[in-house]
Amino acid sequence: MSQPAFAPGFSRRDHDLVCDGVPLAEIAAAVGTPLYVYSAAALRDRYHAVDDAFGGYPHAVHYALKANSTLAIVRLLRSLGSAADANSAWEIEVARRAGFEPSQIVFTGVGKSPEELECAASLPLKAINVESAGELARVEAIAARLGRRARVAMRLNPDIDAQSHPHISTGLKINKFGVPLDEARAVLGTLGMRPSLALVAVHVHVGSQITSLDPLKRAAALAVEVSEELRRGGAPLEYVDLGGGLGVSYDGSAVPSARDYVSALVGEVRRSGLPIVVEPGRAIAAPAGVLVARVVDVKPRDESSDFAIIDAGMTELLRPALYGAFHRIEPVAARGGAAERRYEIVGPVCESSDVVGRDRLLPPLAPGDLVAIRDVGAYGSAMASNYNRRPLPAEVLVDEGEWRVIRRRQTIDDQLALET
Repeated sequence: MSQPAFAPGFSRRDHDLVCDGVPLAEIAAAVGTPLYVYSAAALRDRYHAVDDAFGGYPHAVHYALKANSTLAIVRLLRSLGSAADANSAWEIEVARRAGFEPSQIVFTGVGKSPEELECAASLPLKAINVESAGELARVEAIAARLGRRARVAMRLNPDIDAQSHPHISTGLKINKFGVPLDEARAVLGTLGMRPSLALVAVHVHVGSQITSLDPLKRAAALAVEVSEELRRGGAPLEYVDLGGGLGVSYDGSAVPSARDYVSALVGEVRRSGLPIVVEPGRAIAAPAGVLVARVVDVKPRDESSDFAIIDAGMTELLRPALYGAFHRIEPVAARGGAAERRYEIVGPVCESSDVVGRDRLLPPLAPGDLVAIRDVGAYGSAMASNYNRRPLPAEVLVDEGEWRVIRRRQTIDDQLALET
């Protein structure tokens, strides 16, 4: 495939914001707003940055579908050599429809239902990442009934602070995820006597949007320590699963590079010789997507600022309302010459928390203008909802100068088709 003649992703051509050379205004005119637009070139670039950083060290990159499971995105990642990380039985099904073999899928999740465990135990998955002694026993019972040997990895709760937002921290004892270390050691010691279970790895994942390497290094060191204890006891472990969590720069501040991230992990694991599994989602998908919205109204807020009401809000992008997350917002067509104005960028949803961006300095906005909300390729469309009966937005993928709709805009008929 020829290399693109542009930097992958989103940039300005003259005054217009473009995706891999295609004007966003052109796509919005054809498809309407609100609208997700993804750069295939950026997805490739972000995936290869992680994969290539391992060099010759044995590893597998399992893209985390929870970040963005739109089928075309998942298929693109599979075509690059990615494996899959699923957080539900439904994500397992999406991964399989995207072309992944069960052996390329790890199944993670703190609350797997009996039906989900039945599905997982009946498939030759790479591993079921178990979250408790009780879940391990449930997997064991299903596997024994099916006459199978379930491949499992135990998720440790290492009591490590990921130094990120408390809503996306998963590695502290107060979090619901994983098995505390002392309990994990006791349970792991029983696996040699449980023929329906095959322990293939130890798993850690301490949080999301991590911008310091220290928590990731400490978690990796602990996973290796426990893995080595198990191997000395005769457990034939196949790899160590270090989860995901690498942050991205939403506001332009410095974050670790993929190379720094991988170097830190390999530095902790190399002495064991174990292959590494990582499960990035945000680090691959977030910068590869924007949400294009149209200004529908502008009205005074106070003496020095206005409300700019757009046709996208918490139903299309929940992160600002859920976490207070910051996303850069910019006009699709830049107006030069006029003094900037302070805006509260808000959505149309009947909630005061429906604020997309607070106190943003932007060129003057008017009804009909298009704005782009940046870095929404992860946890954007995946978290969208039908609150206020708003339809899920359309999604477009730009690839080598061409664009196509990969998910059409939902209609009210689509919503009501499930109801009686």
